[in-house]
Amino acid sequence: METLLALTIGALVAAAVYLMLAQNVLRFIFGLVLISNAANLTIFLAGRLTEGAPPLIAEGADMPAGLVANALPQALVLTAIVIGFGLFAFAIVLVFRAWTSLGTLDADQMRLAEPEEPRA
Repeated sequence: METLLALTIGALVAAAVYLMLAQNVLRFIFGLVLISNAANLTIFLAGRLTEGAPPLIAEGADMPAGLVANALPQALVLTAIVIGFGLFAFAIVLVFRAWTSLGTLDADQMRLAEPEEPRA
């Protein structure tokens, strides 16, 4: 199962890099979302996949009995998903604002803030 997830992570990173190298700002945002999902899967995979029980401690015990799942990667991934969604929503609003102001999403044509180079 780890091999399949590692291949999936590699495919997500490859697709994200391909999208982020495009000149379109919207494709860049979608590439950013894909690479954040790949990072989430990497964190989840680093916690090892086990068929353990939930990490609950019985009353009166000092530690869980038997094999339990690691809760730390799950908590980190859940936090990263929430932060990633907030980043995505903010970036989509910025892209929409840029499109309404400039009329384009091409990164080369979005040079409004940069001074033009003098021509000799």
